[in-house]
Amino acid sequence: MALVRMLRGGQVTLPAEARKALKVSEGDYLDLEVTDGTVTLKPVTVIDRAEAGRQLDAILSRVKYVGPEPPRSEDEMMDMVVGEVRAVRVRHAKGRSR
Repeated sequence: MALVRMLRGGQVTLPAEARKALKVSEGDYLDLEVTDGTVTLKPVTVIDRAEAGRQLDAILSRVKYVGPEPPRSEDEMMDMVVGEVRAVRVRHAKGRSR
């Protein structure tokens, strides 16, 4: 565990070993959560809304009715969309870890 000091304006510097372990660098965003007097930081990815819309359109274009069986219900389609979004997030996370 590293000891860090709070500076003016509430700023703290993450030690190099913590930045390396979290795979974060200057400008990256971290989600901060306080629970029972403990601070937890988790790296998050923030993307432009327009880019998110384009990616969602690309995902939705891959979810289509195919086959002789009856078309899927809205709930089944939503489950498929959620699965595609999760797959994209996993691929993105794997690319970030390189």
